Parts: sequence; C-alpha cells; structure tokens
Amino acid sequence: MSYKINIVKQEDYPEKLKNIKNSPKKLYTIGNIELLYKDSFAIIGTRKITDYGKKNCEYFSREFSYRKIPIVSGMALGTDSVSHITAIEYNSYTIAVLGSGFNYIYPEENKALFDNIIENNGLVITEYEENIRPNKQNFPKRNRIISALSEGVLVIEAAYRSGTSITAKLALRQGKKVFAVPRENR
Repeated sequence: MSYKINIVKQEDYPEKLKNIKNSPKKLYTIGNIELLYKDSFAIIGTRKITDYGKKNCEYFSREFSYRKIPIVSGMALGTDSVSHITAIEYNSYTIAVLGSGFNYIYPEENKALFDNIIENNGLVITEYEENIRPNKQNFPKRNRIISALSEGVLVIEAAYRSGTSITAKLALRQGKKVFAVPRENR
C-alpha cells in the first residue's frame, strides 16, 4: 500500500519536541498529524513480553484508550506492539516512532501493524528519509522522540541494559514522569 508522506518543518514541531537535546532536523509522518499536538503517553517495554506483562500492557493501554489519550511507542515486537494493537482495538489513537525510513518497516513482521495504525487514524513518524535502513544506532535516537512526545512514560517490563531503560533515562532527563509496573510476585 502506498501512503502520502508529510514532512513536518521544525517550526511546526510541537513545543515538547522542539525543546529536546538534538531535536530532529526533519520529521516524516504518515497518518493523523494532529496527534503530534495532543497530550500523549508512552508505553514501552521488552520485546519478550511475559503473560503478566501483556496483561498489564493491555490494561493500561485500554485505560488510556478509553480516555482517548494517544499511546506512543516504537512499533517493536512485544510490549510496543501490544500497546499499539490495544489502542486500535479500543478505537483510540496511537503513534509509532520508527528507527528507519518508511521503505524499511522494522521489524518486517509489523508491516501489517504499520498499515493498521495508519488506517485507524493513527500516526507513524520517523526522522529518517525513506531509504534509511534500520540499524542499532537509530533506535536510541528514536527513543528520545518517544519520550519527548509523551507526558509520561510507563515501563511494563525491561532488561537492565535495554532500549527501554534508555527511553526511561531520556524521559527523566527531559523532565517527564516515569512509571513502572512492579515485577510479578511468584
């Protein structure tokens, strides 16, 4: 499927994105650009989500969805996917921030999710031109955008050294509130 890509100029960025360290020079978007200007909340976590983590991710995603608060995440497998899918299921909004250009949806398994977000009044954004492939240096950069767009960040499950922990640290540096779901008692 082919979509119209919009380029958001820096002067049109929401204030919360203009004011971060290393603000992106350009922002490419597909979908409901009005979501950039709404108060939103990030839900992030591990790619290897547990049943406990999934249950909590669905619960919080549903609660934000009931209130029409857009959910921001990175469209990775696991927690990110669950949060995006739940927002769509509850007829709410979601924003996916990519670590690649639009010609290289990553992970490839989420191409249908990418389409579903756009077709359901969501937004997909990236700071990378269309033909930029995903690489490991792009994802920490992407994470600063996830936290910047959000009023707060909810961590569902995270490894000690992970993209999730990077996003949480960036959020704290940006003055955002960071919340975490406690580990499951066994």
